[in-house]
Amino acid sequence: MTATPAASPIKSTLPRLLLLLSATTGLVDAASVLGLGKVFTANMTGNVVFLGFAAAGTPGFKVVPAVMALLAFMVGAFGAGRLAGAHVDLPLRRWLLWAAVVEAALLWIAAAISTRIDIAAQAPEIAVLSVIVLTGFAMGLRNATVRSLKVPDLTTTVLTLTITGIAADQVGGRSPNFLRRFAAVLSIFLGAAVGATLLLHVGLAVPLILAGAIVLGATLLFARDPASAAPHRP
Repeated sequence: MTATPAASPIKSTLPRLLLLLSATTGLVDAASVLGLGKVFTANMTGNVVFLGFAAAGTPGFKVVPAVMALLAFMVGAFGAGRLAGAHVDLPLRRWLLWAAVVEAALLWIAAAISTRIDIAAQAPEIAVLSVIVLTGFAMGLRNATVRSLKVPDLTTTVLTLTITGIAADQVGGRSPNFLRRFAAVLSIFLGAAVGATLLLHVGLAVPLILAGAIVLGATLLFARDPASAAPHRP
């Protein structure tokens, strides 16, 4: 009898991992937008829009935090590119575990620093900017890593094309990726709702601690899939 080949992680556990990571995007953006003075550190489209508001002098929006978030995100993405290049032809689990460890560590350091922040006063400024930089770097690392995986409809941070696909692909019949796309939207929604609730009732550090725990825990679970021992082939 011919042995059945191990399922590709793309078809089995990798999408589940990316859905859990999508939820952490909601957690991080809830922490940044509600706790760090109206700045996105996971969603750069929104952050560029906020930067435009700040550049126009709109009350409540600042240029420096938005610029710091953008720069940190880009540096994180650059680091992810180097990390991916170093893991060509190596086990997928090794690559993703390294990325998860770095991301979780950055989020937890940010959480520790955030305990010093007075959200209402947005002070001390150095603590606010430090958390922006750390979370921006972490999310840039994540976004570039997921981009390299090339899993359709699961970017973990951006939903515009996903929502477009939900509507546009209904023409002529139900989209085969409808459930995956809907799950991606729901994951970020739930992460944002939970993050906002935790921030408002417990504190700024808690959403970041939870996000780091989900990133690392979900990746460790993914690494148990025997198929993750193979190099990634998009």
